[in-house]
Amino acid sequence: MKTLKNITLIAALMFVSGNINAQDKDDENKIRLGIKAGLNYSNIYDERSNDYVADGKMGFAGGVFVSIPIGEFLGVQPEFLLSQKGFKASGAIAGFDYEMMRTTTYIDVPLMISLRPMPFLSIVLGPQYSFLISQKDDFLSTLGSFEVEQEFENDNIRKNIMGVVGGVDINIKHIVLSARMGWDMMTNRGDGTSTTPRYKNVWVQGTIGFRF
Repeated sequence: MKTLKNITLIAALMFVSGNINAQDKDDENKIRLGIKAGLNYSNIYDERSNDYVADGKMGFAGGVFVSIPIGEFLGVQPEFLLSQKGFKASGAIAGFDYEMMRTTTYIDVPLMISLRPMPFLSIVLGPQYSFLISQKDDFLSTLGSFEVEQEFENDNIRKNIMGVVGGVDINIKHIVLSARMGWDMMTNRGDGTSTTPRYKNVWVQGTIGFRF
């Protein structure tokens, strides 16, 4: 009788375990909506010139994403993010030293292919469309400090920019830890007539998300 009870208990545990694994696998094959928030560390570069040197800055990054499986190991992951980028710079004008911090706020829409070599790991890579919605410059000098909000109609700034983004997601149940690196494929100057220094954004991003 004791042996029969042990066999029954083992069979019940195997049945429950099998159902849990099947449910987890079914969940991974469903379209999942999520939210995420974190930080960018961004800077700029100019592939044609090294004369303009800047330091990186921190900014907010957050929004929503959708995981769309198209197989056991492959999927598509579009995202819609509010993303702050920019840089810090310093120099001198008329003998007065100054520091400037530029914050550019974008709507970023990456469309990435997701490769899942393991259940808890996703490798993502794809193009990204970015739309510039605001730009703010903070100046600090020996003469004082002031803030300038960019009026785009007064300068030929490119607001629609294509780029590339890639990274990894660590999936722990409903929690998603994400690391990304991205860079613009187009400069910030529209047709080249802008007096604004030409540059491209480059950034690394870390976020924590929740999948529903």
